[in-house]
Amino acid sequence: MYYTEEEITLIEEAENFSELPNSITNGGNLEELQELKIPDPIKKPVSQDLLEHRYFIKSEFWKKIPAFKEVTEEEFLQSKFQNRNTVRKVEKLKELTKGLVDPKFIEDVEKGMETAPMNLSISPYILSLINWDDPYNDPLRIQFIPVNSGKEQDHPKLTLDSLGEQDDSPVPGLVHRYFDKVLFLPLDVCPVYCRFCTRSYAIGGNTETVDKVKFQNTPKKWHNAFAYIASRPEIEDVVISGGDAYMLAPDRLRLIGEILLDIPHVRRMRFATKGPAVMPMKILTDNAWTSALTDIVSAGRKKGKEVVLHTHFNSANEITEITRQAMLQLFKSGVTVRNQSVLIKGVNDTAESMIHLIRKLSYMNVQPYYVYQHDMVEGTEDMRTSIKDTVELERIIRGVTAGFNTPLFVTDAPGGGGKRDVHSHDYYDEVTGISIYRSPSVDDSKLYIYFDPISSLPTEGQKLWEDESLHEVLIENAIENSGYASLEHAQ
Repeated sequence: MYYTEEEITLIEEAENFSELPNSITNGGNLEELQELKIPDPIKKPVSQDLLEHRYFIKSEFWKKIPAFKEVTEEEFLQSKFQNRNTVRKVEKLKELTKGLVDPKFIEDVEKGMETAPMNLSISPYILSLINWDDPYNDPLRIQFIPVNSGKEQDHPKLTLDSLGEQDDSPVPGLVHRYFDKVLFLPLDVCPVYCRFCTRSYAIGGNTETVDKVKFQNTPKKWHNAFAYIASRPEIEDVVISGGDAYMLAPDRLRLIGEILLDIPHVRRMRFATKGPAVMPMKILTDNAWTSALTDIVSAGRKKGKEVVLHTHFNSANEITEITRQAMLQLFKSGVTVRNQSVLIKGVNDTAESMIHLIRKLSYMNVQPYYVYQHDMVEGTEDMRTSIKDTVELERIIRGVTAGFNTPLFVTDAPGGGGKRDVHSHDYYDEVTGISIYRSPSVDDSKLYIYFDPISSLPTEGQKLWEDESLHEVLIENAIENSGYASLEHAQ
């Protein structure tokens, strides 16, 4: 981060008994320990760097943006202000960053938007946290603002719907892939638009390169999905995503929760949202929305059913004291929050950045649940990493904190294979970047293939992919070498 010591606060833990608050030592459970000699340590004292995850930005950081210089904290914390001032056009970005960034950068963005599969949409919160002194290397800019100079040619196997969700949709807005779980997509808008979105085939408005499939944010349009779920007694788990549950009006959020809780065989419900990472103040100030969520959680608990919130932090740079307060409010209200990150080059693909994120989430009572290998989505080649690098990162991460706060690193197998532990491939060639997975619980007759970004391959591998006539040969050889040539390649 590029903030000064005056702009951050350390959530201190007492280092010795003399620093414990009087409320604890005076008549508290620890009072009798005061007189004891502290045992000799068997571990060396840790450096302050290892406690960096306890620092949270507390300043009025948004005032770094000239247009927000007079915005008070009370105003900035209103979700209405965030929605009203969300940047949706490059011209608006240019206006807000005038004097902060080289105009050539904005020109680079304009060219990048011409081929981007996602529209531009950035909340004032995220805009204010970007380091405009070095936007090209900023992990938040990388996620939300494309630049033409960073664009890489797509791998020939990239698609818009790389997970084959539309092939597993019995009715519009519903995906039924796993035996006991469905994905419900009631809307197609989000508080921000991520460049790497796995549903770039549907989310947001049409772009110059993509005509979107639409999910309707209308209760009448949801009835077929609800009827399907109610008719299938094996379905116990429902993920409500989209789009983003943050964008559901409180009454519609409540309606979805109540209907699903009334279906006897539905036992678990997950509301999925990027919101806490990009607009955390909504939880603190949009009382109607937060009450709807907490009421559904409470109603579920009374029925013996689990209702949780799944969110999407990718970088510790997204987290401020506002975030911590929002997560604390949910925690005190009994809402379980789990995090699902996407592994992105330049954002969280180093051990240092990922460990810092995991520890910071854990400190806020947000469980690091998944880290996804970046999906093979068109227009995102510059953001993807190789399976080899991900496996090594996972190896380093394992053991840095408690197991329940250590995320699973997974590949969402292209073509509809579902989530596979990233290291559980049945075959992997580091030269061609081809990895092969089986998913017997989804379809034991198919193989699912992931392709590393070509730029991550050695020179030999890059040259092989330059020759289009070799593409199918490379895949056929990989399947043969995997020992599963009798199985069908899911595409």
